[in-house]
Amino acid sequence: MRKAVFPGSFDPITLGHTDIIERALPLFDEIILAIGTNSDKKYMFSLEERLHFLKETFKEEPKITVTTYKGLTVDCCKEQNAGFLLRGLRNAQDLEFEKAIGQTNYKMSGIDTLFFITSSGKSHISSTVVRDVIRNNGDYEFMVPDVVRK
Repeated sequence: MRKAVFPGSFDPITLGHTDIIERALPLFDEIILAIGTNSDKKYMFSLEERLHFLKETFKEEPKITVTTYKGLTVDCCKEQNAGFLLRGLRNAQDLEFEKAIGQTNYKMSGIDTLFFITSSGKSHISSTVVRDVIRNNGDYEFMVPDVVRK
């Protein structure tokens, strides 16, 4: 069984995330959306809200499961018996950052990271941008799934 973990804070999930997930589905028997938790980080949305966003967005997709984890992402992969990590790339900065993490993860665990380049028209979307737009009462609805829209 081919399993991949797609880790993130998903604070909140965006259409950039869903683009990567939907395009990766044909490659895997299961994709585990893993919300990393960090007690030192301040989130805009609670863990419960983020879990709800992910579960609701993919409620019709049987190949997707949602979980949370603490610690190293490769340990989450091992616990889930997943042989791959899935990551999205928006730009050259993402590539350099994710490449270093992917190489480190492989060296530690032998788990490969698969990179997907975001689809045209979605590279400007990030959770950071969405949060900033929300904080400033701007229109963010075109960047997130329906469940995140208030």
